[in-house]
Amino acid sequence: MSSILSNVLPAPEDPVLSVIFACRDDPCPVKLNLSAGAYRTEEGKPLVLEVVRKAEQQLANDLSCDKGYLPIDGLADFNKLSAKLILGDDSHAVEENRVVTIQCLSGTGSLRVGAEFLAKHHQQRVVFVPNPTWGNHPFIFTLAGLSVEYFRYYDPQTRGLDFEGMLKDLGAAPPGAIVVLQSCAHNPTGIDPTLEQWEKIRQIVRSKGLLPFFDNAYQGFASGNLDSDAQSVRMFVADGGECLIAQSFAKNMGLYGERIGALTIVCTSQDVARKIHSQVLLVVRPMYLSPPIHGASIVTTILKNSDMYKDWTIELKGMADRIISMRQQLYEAIQARGTPGDWSHIIKQIGMFSFTGLNEKQVRWMAKEYHIYITYDGRISIASLSSKTVPQLADAIHAAVTRLA
Repeated sequence: MSSILSNVLPAPEDPVLSVIFACRDDPCPVKLNLSAGAYRTEEGKPLVLEVVRKAEQQLANDLSCDKGYLPIDGLADFNKLSAKLILGDDSHAVEENRVVTIQCLSGTGSLRVGAEFLAKHHQQRVVFVPNPTWGNHPFIFTLAGLSVEYFRYYDPQTRGLDFEGMLKDLGAAPPGAIVVLQSCAHNPTGIDPTLEQWEKIRQIVRSKGLLPFFDNAYQGFASGNLDSDAQSVRMFVADGGECLIAQSFAKNMGLYGERIGALTIVCTSQDVARKIHSQVLLVVRPMYLSPPIHGASIVTTILKNSDMYKDWTIELKGMADRIISMRQQLYEAIQARGTPGDWSHIIKQIGMFSFTGLNEKQVRWMAKEYHIYITYDGRISIASLSSKTVPQLADAIHAAVTRLA
């Protein structure tokens, strides 16, 4: 029988997925996967927060809970609480009813819905993303039919922020262009602007009439403080202008597999918000119709209960602190080995990733010789390290740098 689909070509190799698959297929018992953005315990296991288990038990005991469809825009309480979490308790935008929040499929789904909405209703078709940025950003916006361009962000010479280059590129962007900004714990570099730099970025964005789209994947997971990690977003919202925010609860609540997130659009008026809400529903309806209920119920249960919320913040701080500790241990281990170069960027960066400065040749060699898998751009997941694996990684880095300079 002839195949109707025989003309389908194989997809080009994905640089991130290829590393994940190579690690999966490696039979070595001491292999180490530092490519995926997922938190692991000191024992190398996925962590289910105690407050999440408590919330799930409460939901299981509540016989009034059912498994019916949620509305297209999701669980109402979840949307209200998610907006409050990122915008703050005293947000004027929330008080003035000019905020639209839609439950989506984690951060990726929130970006996807936002991209589709902008492709249909925003006249400017170009999206500027940081160079480098999360590998999925270009795919998401390109698939929606938007044109992706880059603004300078990382300076390989200093292994820090190319702030002047960033401002110049944003200043040269066409009016109305969409600008993707990561609110904290930049992926993949781990480099964030200071608050003073954020203010200058805000001024450029507003003076040029650009539309900011925040990717808020790590709130509370960077510094350990939910409010501190939201300051960049709140700075933009406070000036009364428009912005979009994609939220994820994958990292900060450990709900990776629940696919729970939200898209929030801050508008200039309540009337504009009503119109946008109606149009976003038309984006969601043919895409997946109704979001999943379980993850939204977990998040809502935790955010509504003051005791659970407090417990969550304590566990969240514990995760952030352990990541900071892993940074310090890795830096000290590299220093102890006398590895050539300045490695202080490891402890200066923030969040779950570190942009090491290792090149692709060194990365591939480490996979072959040490069975350590990181992405080809040299990004490692600090959140996947432990005190037991830090020496293993430090040995590999030392060998790679000294042998393949």
